[in-house]
Amino acid sequence: DRSWILTSEMTQAAHKLLIFARRRAGMSSADFRDYYENRHVPLVMKYNKGLLRYFRRYLEPTSGIPVPDYDVVTELWFANKVSVERVLEAMAQNAMPADVIADEHNLFDRSSFRFYAVTDCETEL
Repeated sequence: DRSWILTSEMTQAAHKLLIFARRRAGMSSADFRDYYENRHVPLVMKYNKGLLRYFRRYLEPTSGIPVPDYDVVTELWFANKVSVERVLEAMAQNAMPADVIADEHNLFDRSSFRFYAVTDCETEL
């Protein structure tokens, strides 16, 4: 059953934002994930207007490969491009809600943030 696979219409309709981030100094990977999932996610969900999907992709160092520059790639899906642009503008101007910014200081090295709007291209297998 492949019903879990998104249809091409859904993929084409989604507008995505990727946020690359590093955990704050002195925080273990396990503590970072726990805090992100159990404290930060519920907080930011208060402000999820227009958000279709919210992924956190934790990067795992692999033996013999240099440690990644980031600990997580957060993926936000929106219904339209305007929503992505508004979020990018707010992030660039540090105009996110004060409680979110305060919580980010508990979790991230905010100087590591990189934001990118993305376009997906998928090869059908």
